[in-house]
Amino acid sequence: MHSLSPTDPGRTIDWGKTSGDYAAYRPGPPDSFYQRLVGLGVGLPGQRILDLGTGTGAVARRYARQGAQVCGIDVSSEQIDMARHLAVREGWKVDFRIAPAVRIPFPDGSFEVVTAHQAWLYFNAEQTIEEVRRLLVPGGLLVTSHHSWLPRLDPIARRSEALVLKYNPQWSAGDWSGEIPACPPWAEAKFRVRAMFYYDEPIPFTRETWQGRIRSCRGIGASLPAIEVERFDQEHAKLLLLTAPESFTVLHRIDAHLLEFR
Repeated sequence: MHSLSPTDPGRTIDWGKTSGDYAAYRPGPPDSFYQRLVGLGVGLPGQRILDLGTGTGAVARRYARQGAQVCGIDVSSEQIDMARHLAVREGWKVDFRIAPAVRIPFPDGSFEVVTAHQAWLYFNAEQTIEEVRRLLVPGGLLVTSHHSWLPRLDPIARRSEALVLKYNPQWSAGDWSGEIPACPPWAEAKFRVRAMFYYDEPIPFTRETWQGRIRSCRGIGASLPAIEVERFDQEHAKLLLLTAPESFTVLHRIDAHLLEFR
């Protein structure tokens, strides 16, 4: 999310701890997102794509499914292990590697597109920009994107966030305004926006899958001790039983910026 802090005071964020829930309950953005990007020339058959901060590889695997030649990197060995497992299980060829975004193990000019979904805020922007410049062919694109629930518009999301804050008051990702800038501030000096979009879509969940989605967020699964995660999850289950039907939607805002170097 734009303007979100990459840290929560006094907490260590370890996405590796959430790998199982991440794989099961965070499938990535909806089909509409990829359809819009294809219309803008991203995710095409044969296209060479690098996915930064790939996590369990949901976005990378989708591009592979569309026929692209995909690589994905992440600093978490647990996330990469899960990404490799899922790619093999689904039958997609993706080159997943453990690496930081500031030191990427590929030669100059290896890619036509570099993507970062829900991940750019965790990188050192200045150093990562230079790595992206090195890795992209002339005229290549950096695509940063997000899909995030809207607590100010969706009551289920709002109630779940309140419970997250009860268990983890240091969590700084709550109450997102939904604001999307025309150009990310970190990109203004070095990039121009070739295209951008944002739109809202209700994403379907059941009580179980929404529980898993919230459990895998950084404020719970990536930060709290296992016993606290379990206590949160039990209380969240009770909250949903009282306030949400078995199946429902949660309103999300989906955005992307297609950036090219000046």
